[in-house]
Amino acid sequence: MIAGADALLVCAGAGMGVDSGLPDFRGDEGFWRAYPPYARLGLSFVEVADPVHFAGDPELAWGFYGHRLELYRRTTPHAGFAILRDWGSAKPGGVHVFTSNVDGQFQRAGFRDVAEVHGSIHHLQCLAGCGAGIWPADDVTVTVDEATMRALPPLPECHECGGPARPNILMFGDFDWLGERTQRQLDALKEWRRRAGNIVVVELGAGLAVPTVRRQAELVSAATGALIRINPREPYVRHGRGISIARGALDALTAIRARLGSHPSAT
Repeated sequence: MIAGADALLVCAGAGMGVDSGLPDFRGDEGFWRAYPPYARLGLSFVEVADPVHFAGDPELAWGFYGHRLELYRRTTPHAGFAILRDWGSAKPGGVHVFTSNVDGQFQRAGFRDVAEVHGSIHHLQCLAGCGAGIWPADDVTVTVDEATMRALPPLPECHECGGPARPNILMFGDFDWLGERTQRQLDALKEWRRRAGNIVVVELGAGLAVPTVRRQAELVSAATGALIRINPREPYVRHGRGISIARGALDALTAIRARLGSHPSAT
């Protein structure tokens, strides 16, 4: 599939970052292993990732998101990102990414065309909705007390009105998220699909709990069945179309690369 494709679409969920050392927040136990202070407070990932905290308890909200911002900045994408980038760059139609991850790891790994369906932690918006739009968080630093997971002042502010800012991330029960940046990315992906030719989809680390990524992968590959689903826990492909690989992302990609090395049509 990969050797014969005209273009590559990478569909990635949280499991893609595990081999880079990032937590995937799989269930409450997984979330609490990554962030023990929340276990002591009895707070789940869904409860912490709620936009109401930015108004009601901004130190709590920015404690979680500020810590993640610095974690993602310090993280080096694992070698599987480069494997995917190399495959895609060798195709006449190139490579696009559709991801629910907000960590910016694909951009760090050199991908240019990325659709971040849940937004990005590396961008901010005004909590009050003053009309400032969406802006980069490049100059934002949040100091977090890791014993309590609460942020210390000063907290990020809107560059226009000076009021509180929040990440441009689609959170649970979020009616105030600004989706314009993501919509531009999705429009670009849709246009690319029209002209890319024969697309093979490589889906990695996308679970069933929030099936946005899996649905996109199945939609794009519906006509041809050209879907490679890599997932150590939930690899199965519906209706038997496509290929399922019950391995982690880096392990599977490394093994596929080794097979491609001897393929007569490999690029």
